[in-house]
Amino acid sequence: MTVTIHPGAPVGSVAAPPSKSMAHRLLLCAGLAAGESHISGVQFSEDVAATLDCLRALGADWQREGDALRVRGADPRRFAGASPLPCRESGSTLRFFLPLCLLSGSPARLTCAGRLPERPMTVYEDLCRARGLDYIREGAEICVRGPLRPGLFSLPGDVSSQFVSGLLFALPLLDGDSEIVLTPPVESRSYIELTLAALRAFGVRAGWAGETSLYVSGSQRYAPRNLRVEGDWSNAAFFLALGVPVEGLDPESLQGDRVCKAYFDRIRRGESCDLRDCPDLGPVLFAYAALRGGGRFTGTARLRLKESDRAAAMARELAKFGVETRLEENAFTVLPGALRPPTAPLDGHNDHRIVMALAVLCTRVGGRIRGAEAVRKSFPDFFVRLRQLGIEVTEYEMDQ
Repeated sequence: MTVTIHPGAPVGSVAAPPSKSMAHRLLLCAGLAAGESHISGVQFSEDVAATLDCLRALGADWQREGDALRVRGADPRRFAGASPLPCRESGSTLRFFLPLCLLSGSPARLTCAGRLPERPMTVYEDLCRARGLDYIREGAEICVRGPLRPGLFSLPGDVSSQFVSGLLFALPLLDGDSEIVLTPPVESRSYIELTLAALRAFGVRAGWAGETSLYVSGSQRYAPRNLRVEGDWSNAAFFLALGVPVEGLDPESLQGDRVCKAYFDRIRRGESCDLRDCPDLGPVLFAYAALRGGGRFTGTARLRLKESDRAAAMARELAKFGVETRLEENAFTVLPGALRPPTAPLDGHNDHRIVMALAVLCTRVGGRIRGAEAVRKSFPDFFVRLRQLGIEVTEYEMDQ
C-alpha cells in the first residue's frame, strides 16, 4: 500500500492507542491461567494476532468481544506439539513463547515471517545446547524440545529484554526455584519491569534479587484476572511529535518510552539522547530532530536488529528530505538543515515505526510512502487517526 500525505497542521487530540507491549504480556499470562480471564482495551494489530494464534496453538482458547477478549488458559506443560506456533513477524511473540514450548518435553515448531528469521536468537540457542535440549533452526522455522529444568540461567544484559521476559513467563511453572543472572550492562530494563508487573497482576512471584539478577519461585500457578490494557507511549509518541495532545496516557507508567516527552525537550535544547532503554523511539526521535534543526543520539546499536536496520533506514529516507545524517556504530546524528519535500517516493522498509516516523515529516512538507501497510503490525488505524486530525491522506492499495 502507498499513502500520499499532504502538508497540513493537525487540529484536535487523540486517545492513546492501547499498549502493544502490555497487550502481549497480559494476553500471554491470561493464556497460562487456570480459568477464564477478561482482557479489555486490546488493539488487534498483526503482532497481537500472532500472540493470539500462538496461544490457541498452545491449547488456550479465546473469544473476541469488541475491543476485549475472554481467554481460557491452558497448561503448556501438557502441550503435545501438534500445531506449529505461527509467530508471523512478531519478535516479542517468538521470544516469549519459545521457553514455554520447552516445558512439555514434546517437540514444538515456531514459524516466522518477514525479517524475523534474521533477528538474533542465539541466547535461546546457547541456552538449549548448554542444557542438552533440542534447538534446530531451518529457514523460517525453529524446532525445540525440552523439558526445561529449573536452575541458574546466565544471559548477557545487553541483548533484547524479550529473552529475559520469555524465561520469566516459563520459569514459575517449573517444579523448583530459578535465578536469572544478567551480565552488565542491563539494557531495556523498563521492558523487564513491564513483564514483572504483568506477572504480579496474575499472582506470580518474581523480582529483582539484585541489580543484575532476578529470582523466580517455582511451582506457581497463574490466576485468572479481569484487566484493561493501558495506553501506549510508544505509538503515542508519533502524535506527540506533531504537538497533538494524547489523552489516556499514564505518566507513572512503567513503559520506558514514556521518556519521549522529555527527549523531545532535550532535542529542542540541543542535548543528546541515550536510546539504550528505549530503542523503539529511535525513528520518531530522528524525525523530530529533522523538524527541529538536528539532534545527537547514542546507544543506537540495537536499532540494526529491529524490523529493519532502523538507523540506516532513517538515514536513507531523511536524505530524500534533504536532511544529512551521520551514522556510527552506536550513535546517530541528524545534522541541521532545512526540511524540503522529498525528491523521491519514500520507502517504509517493511517497518511500522519507519512508516509512522516518515508520516510525521510528511505532514510538514508532503510526501508519498510506499509499503505503508506496515503500520498494521502495531497501529492499524494510524492513518485513520491522522485524517481525524485534519491531515489529508490518500491510500492506494498497490504501491505506486
